[in-house]
Amino acid sequence: QEMASKQPMGYKCRIAVVLLVLLASIAGLVAVAVIQDAWSSKEYSIEYGIVIDSGSSRSNVFLYEWPGEKQNETGVVTEKENCRVAGNGISEMNVDPVKDAQSWQGFKKCMENITKAIPAEKHKTTPIYLGATAGMRLLHERDEERSNAIMANLTTYLRSLPFDFKTASIISGQEEGLYGWVTVNYLLGNFLEKNLWNTYIRPEGAKTVGSMDLGGASTQIAFVVPDDLSGTDYMHVKLYGYPYSVYTHSFLCYGKNEADKKILDKIIQESSDPAYIVNPCYPEGYNTTLKASSIYDSECTEKPKDYRPDKEFFMVGQPDSEKCKSIVRSIFDFETCNSSQCSFNGVEQPPVTGDFMAYAGFFFVARALKLQGKSQIDQFNASLTEFCNTHWTVLRKEKNWISERYLRTYCHGAHYIFTLLTDGYKFEEETWKNINFEKQMVTLQISKAANNRVSVLFGAFRVSGSLEFGRSFIGWSLGYMLTMSNMIPSEVKYTYPMTDPVFAGLIFLFSALTIITVVLVFIILIRICY
Repeated sequence: QEMASKQPMGYKCRIAVVLLVLLASIAGLVAVAVIQDAWSSKEYSIEYGIVIDSGSSRSNVFLYEWPGEKQNETGVVTEKENCRVAGNGISEMNVDPVKDAQSWQGFKKCMENITKAIPAEKHKTTPIYLGATAGMRLLHERDEERSNAIMANLTTYLRSLPFDFKTASIISGQEEGLYGWVTVNYLLGNFLEKNLWNTYIRPEGAKTVGSMDLGGASTQIAFVVPDDLSGTDYMHVKLYGYPYSVYTHSFLCYGKNEADKKILDKIIQESSDPAYIVNPCYPEGYNTTLKASSIYDSECTEKPKDYRPDKEFFMVGQPDSEKCKSIVRSIFDFETCNSSQCSFNGVEQPPVTGDFMAYAGFFFVARALKLQGKSQIDQFNASLTEFCNTHWTVLRKEKNWISERYLRTYCHGAHYIFTLLTDGYKFEEETWKNINFEKQMVTLQISKAANNRVSVLFGAFRVSGSLEFGRSFIGWSLGYMLTMSNMIPSEVKYTYPMTDPVFAGLIFLFSALTIITVVLVFIILIRICY
């Protein structure tokens, strides 16, 4: 009887041990699989993108980079290189072979520098885009055949480079305005910011800033508006997972260079003697001879009936700020409007609100008036008047860093900007204070992995790391790259806590133990039952 009682007890112990081993094997199998998956990490490679901004007066090649890990579907992009192409804008191509050779040499030199800045293994996957702006939009209207030939030549050249060619196209004015708005707000950190844990988040209560761009052949304005507004100038964009409604309009023929021609045309029309034209917008002590082709060889300025390209106009500066202002206003139409509010030329525009960044031509004129950054409307007007009344010899001495061909235009250029912003966009005394005239922005990056560590106080948070200051050019190209990075796939490398042999060995071990213990349980049960 004692032997009989020990026998069931022995079987029970064996069953308990076998079941314990079975459960442990199953638990080990599950644990290995979970650890391998849950503790794995993704290593994203650095991605690169090239954007060529071909404006009316010059081209710039920008190289951008971003980590493959995207924040809510959009890459966190930074400017790595900015190369200005020597020579004229591409709209001047296919006219003078000598100038064309200079431009092509400028492109090749910039692309050599860009190529060196990108790791060789990344060349084939680096996308390259070329966007031509208002200069080519005007040429396309005037001479479509030459425009198409220039774009075809550029396409052939870009395809020959060791990069992933995407497109070479003439972008619309709306796109130029929208991408400029994206650039400004990205650089200001209105879309993303790093928190205490070095991760990107959307700033709490973040507000966006309006964008105003003054190029050579066109000017653009863009700012956020309520979602319920609709029309041809209202665009919708999604960035970092959030939608934005943006009003944006581009005024072709109202860039600074084309506005200069319009103003000179008005001055010529008011004069009876082309051999001696009093120019109230030129400084005292300055005179120059201009050829008719430099003013009228454009789609933006109507040619006179007796137009001859080689006809000369002798202009003498006799400054009269009020007269100059009147002439500048005459190139706008402030009367026509079929909406509740218009800017000019009958274009609908909602009221401007919030802060604005004014860059490109806006900045250069404001800098000549010593008004970089923010200013008061009366201050701008006073500086404008003082500039216009300054003798040419004094201007040349004080502002020797500005070339003559630009300096002589800054009196009527300042009047043009003032009229555009006040009478056109309807900036008043209070809203003018919100305009910031800038060319480029200082960006600050904090590296956690750096050897030299410093601590900087940002608001209520203190962040440690090394500081890197960089400057980013304000223009449409960065905004374009931000938008395009949403569509560019990223290379991902997975890193697991266990190597493949170790993982496979553990899976095999625990699987074998599970199978063996199941077989033992089956054998023991058979013996107990039979």
